[in-house]
Amino acid sequence: MTTQTEGQAPDLERYRDYLRLLARLQIDRRLQGKLDDSGVVQQTLLEAHQALDQLRGRSEAEVLGWLRKALAHNLADDVRRLSAGKRDVGREESLQEALEQSSARLEAWLAVEQSSPSQAAERQEQTLRLAAALDQLPEKQRQAVELRHLKGLSLAEVAAELRCTKPAVVGLLHRGVEKLRELLAGEYQE
Repeated sequence: MTTQTEGQAPDLERYRDYLRLLARLQIDRRLQGKLDDSGVVQQTLLEAHQALDQLRGRSEAEVLGWLRKALAHNLADDVRRLSAGKRDVGREESLQEALEQSSARLEAWLAVEQSSPSQAAERQEQTLRLAAALDQLPEKQRQAVELRHLKGLSLAEVAAELRCTKPAVVGLLHRGVEKLRELLAGEYQE
């Protein structure tokens, strides 16, 4: 687990997979071919790098909160550019809320509520590792796990999203979760 000492700048690159995961979860299916989640994340990390003095010495939770807010603004900007409409503050706030909810679901999936600062820091570290591990799954398995466990969709809804049968979704979920367990267990053995 990495912790920041007072005055130390955060290693922003370690948040890339986490931000990509949150972006994927928030981009409407109809926009997925038009919006580039990697581009939105890159813009967010660029802005964070430019604001490094503001982020220096902040807790990881504060840095993650800042990044989620910047990501929500960047997603809203890209959606706005696609729709060529005026700024919709309601849509931007809705994206921010959705990002916060996705982050909360991601953390809840990893562990039950923990109270001490060290446990909270460990949970944040686990969240970052999970996001990186999800990126290593085959595309369909990753999508199934994200839709079911992180977006909270039913098996039928996941099947409709992925355009496959419910038994196929069950298989994707089983293989995806098993692979995640292997990937995460391998990190602890290194």
